[in-house]
Amino acid sequence: MAGIVVVFDFDKTIIDLDSDNWVVDELGATDLFNQLLPTMPWNSVMDRMMKELHEQGKTIKDIEQVLKRAPVIPRVVPTIKAAHALGCDLRIVSDANLFYIETILNHLGISDCFTEINTNPGYVDEEGKLRIRPHHDFHTSSHGCSSNTCPPNMCKGLIIERIQASLAKEGKKRTIYLGDGAGDFCPSLKLKEQDFVMPRKDFPVWKLINENRHLIRARIHGWSDGEEQQQILLQIIKAITIEENQILSTDCCKFQTIPINTVHEALPKALPLP
Repeated sequence: MAGIVVVFDFDKTIIDLDSDNWVVDELGATDLFNQLLPTMPWNSVMDRMMKELHEQGKTIKDIEQVLKRAPVIPRVVPTIKAAHALGCDLRIVSDANLFYIETILNHLGISDCFTEINTNPGYVDEEGKLRIRPHHDFHTSSHGCSSNTCPPNMCKGLIIERIQASLAKEGKKRTIYLGDGAGDFCPSLKLKEQDFVMPRKDFPVWKLINENRHLIRARIHGWSDGEEQQQILLQIIKAITIEENQILSTDCCKFQTIPINTVHEALPKALPLP
């Protein structure tokens, strides 16, 4: 099982909403947020919103309490624990921020399940104010992504390419990527034939993948809710295990591969298979 890496988006993939909107709405700053949004990139707006909330007397503890109330996708916590227990390497690639994600994962008791969190830096400064910085510093240079679906502060495709390079050195072979938003399309393009992408049905990445099937090399299995996410992810992990065991059980003196349909046959057909 050491060969499987499962990459989760965070907003609308682990929690069941957008964490930025949730914090802004719950702390009563929606109107100001809507005024600022047309004037600067989203990531910059959120940093500005944290300054405004601080000046209104909102504390870090207030933000933490709001985050701990964020609704979680049903069954995602046991799903994450199960995948971790099976030996998968779990990681997060998210356009939220580190403070939000760590606060929620710690609250849910699953922070130890993840080996890596790739997101926008979020930290408390010396004044007790939450600061949110871009993952890629777009103020100095562009991240150079050509997919037209990535925001200026983060190209998840570049992050996946970095992860893939490190996995090759570690001998890890298969990636399963779960996401929902338009920003999850670019990393889907980077996945290889032996990988899997799990787009959330009827969300932006689902639409983009369906419109660009010819560009996707990974096997596609959509999910709509926590029950379906759990069922499909654990079935993929099981199917990969069966395939790997079959390969290991062959004569060591012969080179033999298992047909690509082996994994397909053990999975529900969420989308027509290529």
